[in-house]
Amino acid sequence: MQTVDFRYFQLKDGDRVLDLGCGEGRHLIGALLAADVQAVGVDLSHEDLVTGRHKTHDWAESVGEPRRPVLTQASGYCLPFADNTFDAVICSEVLEHVPVVDKVLKEINRVLRPGGRLVISVPRRWPEQICWYLSADYHLQLGGHLRIFRLADLKRQIQALPIVFYYQHGAHALHVPYWWLRCIFWNNPQAFPVRWYHKLLVWDLMKRPWLTRFIESLTNGWMGKSVVLYYRKQDAAS
Repeated sequence: MQTVDFRYFQLKDGDRVLDLGCGEGRHLIGALLAADVQAVGVDLSHEDLVTGRHKTHDWAESVGEPRRPVLTQASGYCLPFADNTFDAVICSEVLEHVPVVDKVLKEINRVLRPGGRLVISVPRRWPEQICWYLSADYHLQLGGHLRIFRLADLKRQIQALPIVFYYQHGAHALHVPYWWLRCIFWNNPQAFPVRWYHKLLVWDLMKRPWLTRFIESLTNGWMGKSVVLYYRKQDAAS
């Protein structure tokens, strides 16, 4: 499931791409599909990195892809890379988990070269508020969400750096009802409504039928579970 739309986050052959908070590597695969890049994934979870290494390598073997992403365990507060290392940084569904957002943004700015591209996604405010209302466990579990962002405040925080906004869209509107159902039936994840809707989402991801694609195109802008923000770092000339 790709949250980043690589039509708006264009990569070039030879680019060095960092996926900060890469999880199991979905956007690492997306980056390798987009261009002939050097892809690096960083995450705190050793378990997710092990799973991600298997998934990305299995994908590469299945399609005859010689490139393999590099995955490493590290904190977003102190990235193990030199200044200006990356041409592009992806930070998708990460900042809502982070105690001190400014520290991560400063590290992103440090490792992103001037003229480089940045994409950040966070949960949309009002669907997230409903999740918190329906179940405290949704965000109080280990590794859960620590905050609900006001989008204008987050944009100001990002643009306090020498980083310029250029595009925004929503993603995964069809997933919003699923998470509301999960919250309602938090202690019974095998409840029929949850299982039924999960099957619908898997069918949609695998088949991509025109009807659900059309529904999401109409609803992503105001209901998409994720809001995706695209930026470019100013260069010296700017």
